[in-house]
Amino acid sequence: MPKLIVFLFLFISSINSWCQSYSIEVKVVDVSNLSLQAATVELLKADTSLLKVQVTDSAGSALFTGIANGTYILRASRVGYQNYYSPAFILTSPIAQLPVTLHAVSGELSNITISARKPFIELQPGKTVVNLEAGITNSGTTAMEALEKLPGITIDKDGNISLKGRSGVTVMIDGKQTYLDPAQLSTLLNGMSSAQIGQVEIMDQPGARFDAAGNAGIINIKTKKSGQKGFNGSISTSYAQGVYPKNNNSLQLNFRSGSWVLFLNYSANISRNFTRIYALRTYLEEDGKTVATLLEQPTFLASNGQTHNLRTGVEYSMNAKTSVGITFTGLFLNRKGNGNNPALWMSPNRTEDSLIQTISFSNTQWKNGGANFNFKHMFSPTGELTFDFDAIGYRIRGDQFFENNLIAPTNYSEAARANIPSDINILSAKADYTGQWKSGKWEAGWKTSSIHTNNLAEYDYRDGATWKPDLGKTNHFLYNENIHALYTSAQFNKNKWTVQGGLRYEMTGYEADQLGNAIVKDSSFSRNYNSLFPSFFTSYKIDSSNTISFSAGRRIDRPAFQKLNPFLFIINKYTYQRGNPFYRPQYTWNMELSHSYKGFLLTGLGYSITRDYFSQVFPIDSNGIVLYTEGNLGKLKILTLSIGTQVSPTGWWNVSAQAAMNHKNMQGFVERMYNVTITQFHFNLNNQFRMQKGWAAELSGFYTSKSQNDIQEIVDPAGQLSIGISKSVFNNKGTLKLAARDLFYTQWMKGNTFFTGATEYFKLTRDTRLANLSFTYRFGKTFKTTKRSSGAAGEEIQRVGNG
Repeated sequence: MPKLIVFLFLFISSINSWCQSYSIEVKVVDVSNLSLQAATVELLKADTSLLKVQVTDSAGSALFTGIANGTYILRASRVGYQNYYSPAFILTSPIAQLPVTLHAVSGELSNITISARKPFIELQPGKTVVNLEAGITNSGTTAMEALEKLPGITIDKDGNISLKGRSGVTVMIDGKQTYLDPAQLSTLLNGMSSAQIGQVEIMDQPGARFDAAGNAGIINIKTKKSGQKGFNGSISTSYAQGVYPKNNNSLQLNFRSGSWVLFLNYSANISRNFTRIYALRTYLEEDGKTVATLLEQPTFLASNGQTHNLRTGVEYSMNAKTSVGITFTGLFLNRKGNGNNPALWMSPNRTEDSLIQTISFSNTQWKNGGANFNFKHMFSPTGELTFDFDAIGYRIRGDQFFENNLIAPTNYSEAARANIPSDINILSAKADYTGQWKSGKWEAGWKTSSIHTNNLAEYDYRDGATWKPDLGKTNHFLYNENIHALYTSAQFNKNKWTVQGGLRYEMTGYEADQLGNAIVKDSSFSRNYNSLFPSFFTSYKIDSSNTISFSAGRRIDRPAFQKLNPFLFIINKYTYQRGNPFYRPQYTWNMELSHSYKGFLLTGLGYSITRDYFSQVFPIDSNGIVLYTEGNLGKLKILTLSIGTQVSPTGWWNVSAQAAMNHKNMQGFVERMYNVTITQFHFNLNNQFRMQKGWAAELSGFYTSKSQNDIQEIVDPAGQLSIGISKSVFNNKGTLKLAARDLFYTQWMKGNTFFTGATEYFKLTRDTRLANLSFTYRFGKTFKTTKRSSGAAGEEIQRVGNG
C-alpha cells in the first residue's frame, strides 16, 4: 500500500509536468452587480462552433479548464435576460478572468411559454442522473417505490438496496448520509414522497471527496429547490388505489430576492398496505435428502399509517463570494400493523399434525429532527471553500404483541409483548476546498462524525393472567461510534486526456455495551480500525464520437450498529432474528473500463472483489427454529457487463434503456462450505412520448432474472410494467397524471432458502398493483421560452424552473 500511494502521487505529479493549457474564469452579474446563478456560459471557437459549456454556480462563476491557445468567443444566457456575445479574444495568460453583465429582458415575462423538458435519464461517465419529476409513472409513489424502477437498482424482500447486482449502497439525501441501518432506511424512504425529489444521482465509482462507505457506490437523492427569482412554488396531491387506498400530498415554496433565498418542502403520506408471505419449510433427515416433516406458514400482515416530512431553510449571500445557509429537517411517522400467521405442521405426505395460530400487533412511531449549517466562500481567482455542520436526532418507539394459540390437536395459548425504543444522535462536520488552475483542479477535505445510540428491548411473557418480565430476551444496548477522515485528489486535463487520482484516509472506532440483568450478564466490545482508500480515473477522447475511460477504487462497508446488537428479535414462533457482535467491515476493490459513443451509448466492463463480504446466514437449531442473522463470509467476486443508451427515434419519442449482466461467485462457510456461481441479468426500459396540446405518455418497466445476493438464498425472476399519461392544464401551470403500476402483478419476491437440514420456499407480495391519479399546480412567476434544448442540463433546469 505505501508503494501504491507513492506511485499514485508521483504519477499525478508527472502528469502535471506535461499538462500545459489555459483556463478561463467567467463571472456573470446583472446590472446591479449581483451574481447570477444558473446562467449558461458557452465557449465558442472563432468560427462560432461550440467548444464547451458550463453553468454558473451560486457565486455566478463558471470555469473552463484545459483550453488550448487560440481565438475564442463567449456567449452567455439566462432566462429573463438578453443573450450576451463577447468580442473575439486571444488567450495571453494562463488564467483569463472575463466579467459578463446580463441585462434583463424588458416587458412582461408572463407572456413567454416553456416547451423545454428535462430528459428522464442523463447518461454520464461514472454517473447516471435521473430527473425523477420527468417520469409520469412516478406520480403518487414513495421514494422507495421510485428508486426500485431506476437503472441498475434492485431491492430485496428485506428492503436492502443493490446497485448492478452488488449490495452495500450508501444512500444520501442532498449529499448527507442518513446513518440508518437498512431496515430503518427502508422505513424512511417508504415514508418519503417522490414528489419531494428533483433528481437522483447514481454513482458506482465515487471519488475521494465522498465517504468511502458503500462498496457498490452511492445513490444521492436531491430534493427539489427552485432557482427562479421571486416567489414561486407548487402543490400536488395524488390518490392511489390498490387493494387499499393511498394518498400523497406535497407543498413546495421558494422565495429568491437579492441576496436571500428561502425554501420549504412538505409532504404528507397517508396509506394502508399489506404484505402477504407464503413459506413452506421442509425439514430433512440426517441424510439430507429424505423429508422428515413440513411446516407451512401463510402470513398476512396489514398496516396503516401516516408520514409527515418537512425540509425548510434559508440561504444568504453576504457578498459575491461568500454565502451562508441553514436547513432544518423534520419527520413524523406513525404506523400500526397487525398480522395473522398460522403454522401448520405436516407429515411428508401432507397429513396435518398440529396447527398453531399466531396473531400479532405492532405500533411504530418515529420523530426525527435535524439541522444543517453551511458556509461557502470563493477565493480569487479560482478557489472555493465549503463547510457543513449537521446535528441529527432520531427518536424511535415501537411496541409488539404476539399470541400463539395451539388449535390442534389440543388447545394451548402463550403470549409475549415487547417495548422497543431507540434513540440515535448524530453530529457531523466537514470542510472541503477546491482549487482550480489552468490544467485541472485540486481538492482536499476533512470530515468527522459521532454517532450515539441507545436501544432498549423489554420483553414480557404472559403467565396466566399476569405479565412477567422475560429477562432472557430483554436487552439494553448502548453504542458509540466515531469516524474521522482526510482526503486529497487532483484532476488534470491535457488535450484529449483527463486524469484524476485521489486518496482518502478513514479511522473508525466504536464502543458497545450490552447491559445485563438478573439472567443476562453485562458484556461490552470495542474495535478500532483505519485504512486508506485510493481512487483513480482517466479518460481519453479518441475522436468527436468516442471516449474511453478507466476507473478503480477501494471502498468499505461498516456493519449497521443495530446489527452488532446481539439481542433477540421475534418474527414468529419459529423464526427469530439476532445481531452479531463479531461483525467486521467488508472491503471492496472496484474497477471498470467504459466506452462512450456520442454521449448517448455507454458500455462498461467491471470487476469487483470483496473480502469478508456481508451475507445473511440462516442457522437452524434442534427445535426447528430458524435464526436470521448476518455475518462475514469469504470472498465475493463479480464480473459486470453493462450497456445504456438514450435515443430519440422521433421528435416526440425518447427511449432510455439500461442492461447489466453480473457473473457472481460467492465463497463462505455457514455450517458447511459454500462455493456458489450464478449469472444474473437486470434490464430497465423507459419510453417517454411527448405529444401536442400538452399531452404526454410513458411506458416503462424492469426485469430481473434469477439472482442471488445471499449465499443461502436464490430469488426467482421478477419485474413490473407501468403506463401513464399526463395533460398540461391551466395554461401549463397545472399537470394532471393518470398512471398504473405493476400491471401484471409480477413484482413479487419469491425463491428458495437453503439451511443445514432444511429448505424453505417463500413468496412475498405487496400492494404494488396500483392505479394513481395526481394533480400538480405551479404558481408564482414562470419564465418560459419557445426554444428547445438538446440537453444542456443547467439551461434546462433554469427554463423548466419548479415544474
